Amino acid sequence: MKKTIITVVGKDTVGIIAKVCTYLAENSVNILDISQTIVDGFFNMMMVTDATASAKDISVLSAELKVVGEEIGVVIMCQHEEIFNKMHRI
Repeated sequence: MKKTIITVVGKDTVGIIAKVCTYLAENSVNILDISQTIVDGFFNMMMVTDATASAKDISVLSAELKVVGEEIGVVIMCQHEEIFNKMHRI
């Protein structure tokens, strides 16, 4: 399984979840777990996904999600689970 961690952060606007989830579905990325919150108008979402069925490499998914984020005014980061874990280790 190619687990990826996707984070989305920015000002809350209509359609953020729809746009991100549509991109993931179109690229055969399955959402395993999702958490989102809005604090004082700021949107924050974290997803654990499985990109095994996607024809695209994680680096391509990450670059394309960055563009999606720019289109909707948020910052989207997509990282392989192992990299995410090593970066957030104490």
